[in-house]
Amino acid sequence: MCGIVGLLLKEPSLRDRLGELMTPMLVGMTDRGPDSAGVAIFGAPAPSALKISLFWSHGAADWNGLSKSFSEKYPGAHTFTPNGQHAILVTDVSPDDVRGWIKDSAPQIYLLSVGRSIDLYKDIGAPAEIVKRYGLDRMSGTHVVAHTRMATESAVTPAHAHPFTAGEDFCLVHNGSLSNPHLVRKKLEPLGISFVTDNDTEAACRFFEWRLREGDDLSTAVQRGFSELDGFYTFLMGTDKELLIVRDAFACKPAVVAEADDYVAIASEFRSLAHLPGIRHANVFEPKPQEVYSWKV
Repeated sequence: MCGIVGLLLKEPSLRDRLGELMTPMLVGMTDRGPDSAGVAIFGAPAPSALKISLFWSHGAADWNGLSKSFSEKYPGAHTFTPNGQHAILVTDVSPDDVRGWIKDSAPQIYLLSVGRSIDLYKDIGAPAEIVKRYGLDRMSGTHVVAHTRMATESAVTPAHAHPFTAGEDFCLVHNGSLSNPHLVRKKLEPLGISFVTDNDTEAACRFFEWRLREGDDLSTAVQRGFSELDGFYTFLMGTDKELLIVRDAFACKPAVVAEADDYVAIASEFRSLAHLPGIRHANVFEPKPQEVYSWKV
């Protein structure tokens, strides 16, 4: 059992309040998953470089030392913006080179996400603790995808927490369980697609991102997933331009959508939507089985 949360702000004047509006949604899902939580925030794109979200997995984070070491290897303009165990690196160094450098020089670092618009924070602990730890209630942006986890099939670590990412500016959260993640991995690994955890959700995330790279739009990729991914699921996905939700054929994992003039809000239970402005006038509904719902920024 896990809790999913999504919020897309259509009204630009609300975007400075994204974290403020998201926080009660995520905290409201605590009973569904107190083990770990994560938040992917999409905002204004970096103008000419990629943003890379990093997590220092153990020991005291020394982002200044890491920044100096990185600049020695890759001279140029780089910025590290630390936030506790997390940091956002803005750089024109390729993600593959960053991954290689981390593997060789800083194995205590997890690379969480890559993109021009996405910042990702996830950690062990209850949602309220993680929001406070990283100041997520003060974040701004256009839309957010978040999750609070009750682990059922893999370890409780920041790497196993949701959202999962693949490629650039793409993330996925999942409530449910897949019965065939190993078959999905067996299909993708010969294509050069690497995995960093044994979590079933990562298999779904990398499957959909592979289909995006093959030319599908996100809705088409999800349609393909109906025949490739076996199990129970509600998937919520975000890109820099889109928020999408889909449930499996049995729709046994809950989800509620509230669509208003100013926003689209999604959660596993209505109680996480009740505080939103204008909720009484929103169109509130449960997504139908195997029907894809998406909204553009």
